[in-house]
Amino acid sequence: MSTRIDWRQVGIIAAKEWRERIRNHWVLAAALVFALFALAIAYFGAAQQGEVGFQNIEVTIASLVSLVIYLVPLIAVILGYDAIVGEQERGSLELLLSMPITRFEILLGKYLGLAAALAGATALGFGAGLLPLMNQLDARDVLHYAAFVGTAILMGMAFLSLALCLSVLAQDRMRASGMAIALWFFFVLIFDLLLMGLLVVSKGALGSGVFAGLLMLNPADVFRLLNIFGSQQMQTMYGLATVMPEAMTKPALLLSIMLAWIVAPFLFAHWRFK
Repeated sequence: MSTRIDWRQVGIIAAKEWRERIRNHWVLAAALVFALFALAIAYFGAAQQGEVGFQNIEVTIASLVSLVIYLVPLIAVILGYDAIVGEQERGSLELLLSMPITRFEILLGKYLGLAAALAGATALGFGAGLLPLMNQLDARDVLHYAAFVGTAILMGMAFLSLALCLSVLAQDRMRASGMAIALWFFFVLIFDLLLMGLLVVSKGALGSGVFAGLLMLNPADVFRLLNIFGSQQMQTMYGLATVMPEAMTKPALLLSIMLAWIVAPFLFAHWRFK
């Protein structure tokens, strides 16, 4: 059996997934939500300090990071949880598998199409949300904000890979949806609480290296670290600079770990799909 990938077949599957999201206005709805939140936070992000109006890009990104950690993973798992099991329930998966296309090409095509929809909604929404403030931003601010949006897209792709795993493992859409919400709940809400509980139980005996390593087990925390250590002001705001070992805060290392979170679940999903 040939291991050569037919990229034309992959492109057809990806385009189909993309068109479906365009037709049901999913991309537009998600982009609108992102734009509204970005604009609102840019103006009111410092309201708790008694200040209203755009302050600076660091304050805006610091406020958006906490929001994005909730929204983007949720949208990603909702987008991907039924990618395979949904086709199976509709009876279209058997027809698809009977065609001259490999399972890897099907999975890759679906992933790329869904990732394109997620990336498009994220970039369009957060980009449009800051358009009214462009006259207050310099080139460095725009690059910093673009890096933030880029890392948000990478985090979404990581959760999309995890959702694809669930879609391959689940026996029906109902179970897949429950597993998707449980996965989001664990990584976004429970994981950090467990980590804080571990710190309390250990009475501070948990080394900074071990603590940093545990943070890498959560793509949402990797996203947070990527943005915190991209700005000196944000390091001060979050207070993690004294906790994290310097070697574990390098952008190249954090990006590599985020890419691993994208690739590893996808490869597992492919193995299980075979």
